[in-house]
Amino acid sequence: PHFPAMASDAGDRLATLKRCLSVLRDARNDSEQFAALLLVTKAVRAGEVDAKTRRQIFDAIGFTFPTRLLISQQPPADCPPHTFRALGLTLLACFCTDPELAGHSQILNKIPTFNDVLLSPCDPDCTSMVDDVYQCLSAVLATARGPRELVTKGTVSALCQAYLNGGHGSERALTLLVGLLAIAEAKCWQRDAPQLLAVLTKLSSDFLKAEDMTKFELCEVLPHFIPLSHPLTENSQGSECLCRLYKGLAEVLGSKLSQSQRDPALKLAASLVQACGAEWIPAGSAGSKFLALLVNLACVEVRLTLEEPDPLEVEGKKEVVTACYVLMEMGIQECLREENPLLENVQKMQLMRIMEEAFGAVIFYLRQVKQEKLQDPFIFASVRVLGAWMAEETSSLKQEICELLPFLVDYARKLFKEGSPAVSLPQAELVSTEGSALPQDALRFLLPGFCHLTAEDKPRDILIAEGAPALLCEYFLQQWELLTSESTAPAPLTSTEMSLQTMCGIFLNLVVTAPDLPRRDKTFSSLMDVLLKSLPLLLPQKHHLVLAANVATLGLMMARILAGSAALQGTQRAREFFGAAIGFLSRAHVAQADPSSDGLALAVSPAYASAWDDIAELWFLGMQAWAGCVPLLPWLPHVALGTHWLQGLAQLLSQVAPASVDCELVTAFQAVLVELARASQQCRDVILSHHGTEWANLYGMAALEQCLAEQ
Repeated sequence: PHFPAMASDAGDRLATLKRCLSVLRDARNDSEQFAALLLVTKAVRAGEVDAKTRRQIFDAIGFTFPTRLLISQQPPADCPPHTFRALGLTLLACFCTDPELAGHSQILNKIPTFNDVLLSPCDPDCTSMVDDVYQCLSAVLATARGPRELVTKGTVSALCQAYLNGGHGSERALTLLVGLLAIAEAKCWQRDAPQLLAVLTKLSSDFLKAEDMTKFELCEVLPHFIPLSHPLTENSQGSECLCRLYKGLAEVLGSKLSQSQRDPALKLAASLVQACGAEWIPAGSAGSKFLALLVNLACVEVRLTLEEPDPLEVEGKKEVVTACYVLMEMGIQECLREENPLLENVQKMQLMRIMEEAFGAVIFYLRQVKQEKLQDPFIFASVRVLGAWMAEETSSLKQEICELLPFLVDYARKLFKEGSPAVSLPQAELVSTEGSALPQDALRFLLPGFCHLTAEDKPRDILIAEGAPALLCEYFLQQWELLTSESTAPAPLTSTEMSLQTMCGIFLNLVVTAPDLPRRDKTFSSLMDVLLKSLPLLLPQKHHLVLAANVATLGLMMARILAGSAALQGTQRAREFFGAAIGFLSRAHVAQADPSSDGLALAVSPAYASAWDDIAELWFLGMQAWAGCVPLLPWLPHVALGTHWLQGLAQLLSQVAPASVDCELVTAFQAVLVELARASQQCRDVILSHHGTEWANLYGMAALEQCLAEQ
């Protein structure tokens, strides 16, 4: 058939296109189909196809014909070798503008072909093919399955190479990489770290060399290539990139900048801090000045934005202020660092004063937050950074923090109850979970501060009045369930375990300073039930020793107060808890050879040695509490005998040299021995049968001697 040239009038062009489509449907051979296809693809390239016509093209030819074109090795006479491939790619690019088609398996299985086009040498007459491939890849990236398919089928590597080659469309390769990394950073780095590192090398080199606005444009791009999941400091290439970024940022931030220039630089610095802490900042005078400048600039930015908040202005600055929060958090950590500090003492004191003013602005801002704004991720970021300050700095802004406590408890409660699905701003979470918006856990960041505050009268009273104990008990239960669902294999301390330990500290403070509270607040009965159940499960897992120490000690302290409750009247669960508590207390010390004599000396057991600094105080408090429970719970001596603790302790004290047992330990052991001897004739007999009178005299245990002497 005869095909007219595309008419200039839009209506005529559409009529011609429709005629071509009917030919495509009814074509008797490939040459007819090819001739019609040329006009169809010409219209597609001219951007003259609406959604309805695009669907008609797809209905006419489907995926089969473009697929044939892509694999055909014989172009028409007098045509370039890539003619068929170019036509096929143009049609696929047209189909990909329909999101439903872009995610189709027939498009996804063409990803290796798209990669090949990007990696092939690009002649001047091939540029349209490259453009079509980028259009297809962009459309695939926007689909649900697309990112995973692109990563597994090698597109990250192809895009890196395309960008590094600097050929046609290389900037689009960079844009696609940014999009992929935003969705699946960990998977990209896991699979293609060398290629991504090569891109970061080029970007960091360009950043250091640039002396125009390119420098600030790169500040926007670079954070996407600084991975949280792949430590850059682990190899020389990554370390060199960090060195260039440090030098470039030092140059930028040391200059006079407009706000539009300073903001991206602060965001880049924050992304480096998130990924590497302060490791990218070199030690020495220049590094310490840069770090101080960075924190100073962050504090100034926070104060300028939050002290007189214009709602519209704050809205536009949330991202950069959140980045500043990351820098302030680093400032807190560096001011507290004693080993190989980057900062000198004078700099630390200056920065603490400056940060105090910035945190005053954060508190001022939070006090004005309306209820309807509580879902805003920026509020979460503000609460989180304030939590970091409260965890470390307990003396400053005390009055202001006390006034804010009702808001903080209410905010944490609302997020906990609702499981708030807020999407984090960049830098709002130090570690984000790929592709998911998890409920935000504000309590986790407030716990260390609450632990300090419950040791003081005024803030403790406010926390109790605001119902914090009940909230913390619910949170403890949730975190305990989380912990028990995690792997039982030894692993680094998780945030769940850390939260549980800190909550034990908070409850211990409440039990010690406000002992009436557990008696009148039913929350503590619920908590006691959880502790009774959890310690026997925890203790056998050696990697949970510190948490077990916290749970045992808190449970024993609470048992003294709640001794009259039904749960502690010799029930199976109570006996198992006290048996486990004895397990924790009894395994802390052993007899070992004393190098300075031929005898044995008392020492912390090897299993406890590495954690002893963290649990020693809890152990002593636990011994004291266990002794205090004996006169209140008549069935306890039987448990002590059943576990052979009493026999073991008597044997241990008779074996070791008294000089190896310090006064504090003697006091702890004596308290338990005296209470057991007073409460049970059987216990008294066991101590006497192990020469108790003799070693009680040797250790100066006067109270035990007197008790054993009584008839």
